[in-house]
Amino acid sequence: MSDDVHMTASASDPSGAEGWWTDLPWLVNADPERVLGLLASDADSDARLMAAVYRASVDVHRDVPPWVRRQLLALDAARYGDRELSARIAAVSVEDVDTEPWQVLWSTGAQSDPHFQMNPSGHTGGVDAVVTTFSDGRHVVVTGSKDQTVRVRDLETGQPVGGPMSDSNGRVWAVATEVVDGRPCVVTASDWAVLAWDLATRQQTGELPGINGEVWCLGTAVVQGRPCALASDDDVSVRVWDLASGEQVGELTGHDDFLMAIDTLVIDDRPHAVGCTSGGKVWQWDLTTGQPVGEPLPGHDGEAWAVATAVVGGRAHAITAGYDATVRVWDLVMGREVGRLVGHEGTVSAVVTAVIGGELRVVTGGSDGTVCLWELAAGRQIGRELVFPAPVHALTVTPEGSLVVGFGGDVAVLSLHADPDSTGP
Repeated sequence: MSDDVHMTASASDPSGAEGWWTDLPWLVNADPERVLGLLASDADSDARLMAAVYRASVDVHRDVPPWVRRQLLALDAARYGDRELSARIAAVSVEDVDTEPWQVLWSTGAQSDPHFQMNPSGHTGGVDAVVTTFSDGRHVVVTGSKDQTVRVRDLETGQPVGGPMSDSNGRVWAVATEVVDGRPCVVTASDWAVLAWDLATRQQTGELPGINGEVWCLGTAVVQGRPCALASDDDVSVRVWDLASGEQVGELTGHDDFLMAIDTLVIDDRPHAVGCTSGGKVWQWDLTTGQPVGEPLPGHDGEAWAVATAVVGGRAHAITAGYDATVRVWDLVMGREVGRLVGHEGTVSAVVTAVIGGELRVVTGGSDGTVCLWELAAGRQIGRELVFPAPVHALTVTPEGSLVVGFGGDVAVLSLHADPDSTGP
């Protein structure tokens, strides 16, 4: 994180224990050791709730500046189901730091206080994938996890929708959605299988053939009028399946490393795929022919874990992220790197593009537990990073501008309306 760690006593240090939990500016700005000394000093239920919120990320509070503590307290209040408290914490003033341009809408979390129940995610392992789609007239969040399950929540309320979809084949590395014969379909990639599910009924509708190993990524596209899924296991082959029939209808060729990430886009009215490999290279394919487009781009130093695509100035671009802690921007027409987004410490494991406030943005998440928002054209970070109490391995942005983040075994949804004139520290 960008600021030096510093602890302040706060000018409004409460006298004694009485009412400490109502002084949100003091809780955000005060020395955590002083706050911790008061957490058990009052039996009032409001005090217990605030104590539970503070304890939820207490190990992080000790080592971060107040603006990070403000973010974490707002997140943890939402994890305990108090959205009003979350909003009030997010609005607390911190010296030399603006109020954050976001609001936590809801979040899940593990129970950490016997008096209060957090909103449980249902997952018992890390969240590796998250997508949003529509089902039965509502906007839903679909998450895939290390615990071998896929779960669905209402995007607006955070409440579970139906039961889990369980994959006995192993860890769910990737999830994608597509409409097949007018019904929402979920496709999951796990250690030994690519499965298709009917989202409305939660029933498995098929296992796509040819998989014999771990599948780390998954894409969908409409190819010659057919909804298709794309995936690769550790035999290197990238297979293309027709989701309606379940049959393999194509294969992407040319590369010689495992596929770690894939995204699709349309170029000149033809569907294309862009993928990153275990060797760090970036490949592009024409999905109609299955053939590579141009030469592979040199890519990253080490594994490339994430890729997103966008059209910038009328030209197709790819944004890739990986183990080397870099986020790289590629002009797919010119076939070269045209920019880097620098800010994370450690592996960058998630990247998406989105239109927020009418402007194209890039959102990245990493093992350092942060999410960064970027202005792609200028290559600069917008505002301060969002900080989470666990590594961020999955994220997406809805068309309405809601940010969905998978951190540890939990998921959070935030409204995100960044000021393009604000800059990071």
